[in-house]
Amino acid sequence: MAHNDSLSAFLDVAVDAAKRAGEVIRKGFYQTKHVEHKGEVDLVTETDKACEDLIFNHLKQHFPSHKFIGEETTAAFGVTELTDEPTWIVDPLDGTTNFVHGFPFVCVSIGLAIKKVPTVGVVYNPIMEELFTGILGKGAFLNGSPIKVSSQNELVKSLLATEAGTKRDKLTLDSLTNRIESLLFKVRSLRMSGSCALNLCGVACGRLDLFYETGFGGPWDVAGGVVIVKEAGGLVFDPSGADFDISSQRVAASNPLLKDAFIEALQQSA
Repeated sequence: MAHNDSLSAFLDVAVDAAKRAGEVIRKGFYQTKHVEHKGEVDLVTETDKACEDLIFNHLKQHFPSHKFIGEETTAAFGVTELTDEPTWIVDPLDGTTNFVHGFPFVCVSIGLAIKKVPTVGVVYNPIMEELFTGILGKGAFLNGSPIKVSSQNELVKSLLATEAGTKRDKLTLDSLTNRIESLLFKVRSLRMSGSCALNLCGVACGRLDLFYETGFGGPWDVAGGVVIVKEAGGLVFDPSGADFDISSQRVAASNPLLKDAFIEALQQSA
């Protein structure tokens, strides 16, 4: 594992890259978008591509020996294998559909994995001007102030976030409705914001008590957020209750007080 001084330097460069990409997103957010489709449902804009190029170029200038995985470049060609080498995992614009529709839940997500362990995380929403950061063992922060997960210990009083998943894991409308209805009987309310990374950060800062999603795009959706959740005192795990696997396209997060009841609720709703 890298020394703390090195991790802090990695974070500083990642924050700079996220803010530079955020400026591009902020400008594009209020302009006409040029949209393409990835498959039947997923969208990609020229802003996604421009931001990923900007982020990778900035990171490569500082860390030329590191590896890189990005949603719009390496992943588009099926190159997503994670090795023990320091690897930057980037979603240049998480919430592209939100971006296209002018819904302000969009962000840059940058994570650094070392020996396959997410170690540095940056999630930046340039529209709401919120910067979430975390370093393994050094805490989590929102705009420089420490954050922590909620202390809610009753499932019925909890706020849950989820997403419908991608076409790869799309439930039928009936089964999705049944699952949501089942969960709604167990929690206070449910939200779908359209950004996996921001949902994780919502758990980290206590806005959300619970989050789960299956069938999301890939490790770039979670690489930054999982560090921030853990450093805020939260737990990240597979919705089945098994250990979290960054390559599995399955994630759940909660405060420590709710995990067991949450897993039971998810199993009962399946």
